Amino acid sequence: MTHPVKRRTGQHHGDLRRALEEAALALVAERGPHGFTLAEASRRAGVSVAAPYKHFADRDALLAVLAERGYREQRERFTLAMGGSADPVEQLAAFAAAYVRFAADDRALFDVTFSAGLDKTEHPGLAAAGEELLGTLLPAATRLTPDDETAYDLLLRVASAAHGIAVFLRQGLFGVSGQALDATADRAARTARDIAAGAAPVGR
Repeated sequence: MTHPVKRRTGQHHGDLRRALEEAALALVAERGPHGFTLAEASRRAGVSVAAPYKHFADRDALLAVLAERGYREQRERFTLAMGGSADPVEQLAAFAAAYVRFAADDRALFDVTFSAGLDKTEHPGLAAAGEELLGTLLPAATRLTPDDETAYDLLLRVASAAHGIAVFLRQGLFGVSGQALDATADRAARTARDIAAGAAPVGR
């Protein structure tokens, strides 16, 4: 006598939430942030299509949690990278290099964080995570500029340059060999160093 295959039920809520997040990340890696449905994430995680609604109102809510994770991961990476020097120019250079490595190492998290188009006013946790990341990066720029507004502008220029270089790397413009990442991270650091040094006070 054969028995019907039972779906996994009674899964611990923490395990379910994590399983859905990992399933969504896998789908993002395959199709991009908008290339899947919550039902597909459920099936990938091996749970019923109703299961996600215990934790997530919709796909955007799930993506917002992943984007929060992306901001936290960046904060950890950038803090570690910038901690290698007390020089604010070198700290911004290290941030730019770490940014490129994040884009290459955690492609799905990078895409969710920067390409999901989430409205931060609807996801306060995401907005808070972004502010925490900004708070980690801004002090280095503040030490090179006369006021907060100029510091933010400097950080934005460095981050924009790093983002563009990271996207070019992802598109294969700098080669596809294993050495391409190291060379591109160095390129981002040099670019950030040039931008930051140009903003530093004369005689620094």
